Amino acid sequence: MALRRRLSPLAEGTNAAYFQLLNLFAYGTYPDYVANKDNLPELTATQKNKLKHLTIVSLASRMKCIPYSVLLKDLDMRNLRELEDLIIEAVYTDIIQGKLDQRNQVLEVDFCIGRDIQKKDISNIVKTLQEWCDGCEAVLLGIEQQVLRANQYKENHHRTQQQVEMEVTNIKKTLKATASSSAQEMEQQLVERECPPHTEQRQPTKKMSKVKGLVSSRH
Repeated sequence: MALRRRLSPLAEGTNAAYFQLLNLFAYGTYPDYVANKDNLPELTATQKNKLKHLTIVSLASRMKCIPYSVLLKDLDMRNLRELEDLIIEAVYTDIIQGKLDQRNQVLEVDFCIGRDIQKKDISNIVKTLQEWCDGCEAVLLGIEQQVLRANQYKENHHRTQQQVEMEVTNIKKTLKATASSSAQEMEQQLVERECPPHTEQRQPTKKMSKVKGLVSSRH
């Protein structure tokens, strides 16, 4: 951009066409060249390919999957083979990174170089950055909510685990007390079976007493 400011005096006069061509390579696309071809210097085949590569970059900055139909139209090409060769050349020169999806007839772009921007583009850039910041804040809020839910789940799980452990302890105590009581009852039953209670001796009747008295008197 500093170079363009120094070259701005060329915008008027005999060199105006070259200044416009400079702007074209800085910001423009191949369709811009075709539309103003009569007012611009003639481009060589190499220069045309360079401008077409930059046109692909401009398209890639707006869409990550560029249909072949869009590329053929903007690059003023009719042959798919020539189009794919041009794209492969752009990939090998690190202008873009991506792959050709011949089945779906699209160019999938993973990366592209940056181009110069104009003042009129700054507002769109600010808007894009603001949307990106808003998206980051939304993601951060979502993460915080997930962390909160995870902590709540952990706390509930810990509380439930404590309740289960307490119930298990109480059940063990109950079983132990029941087992002890049952053992005592069984022991008591065994003792009663082995040692039956003594029967009380019957009191002698009056008749037997009289008999004993007669026997004693005879002697």
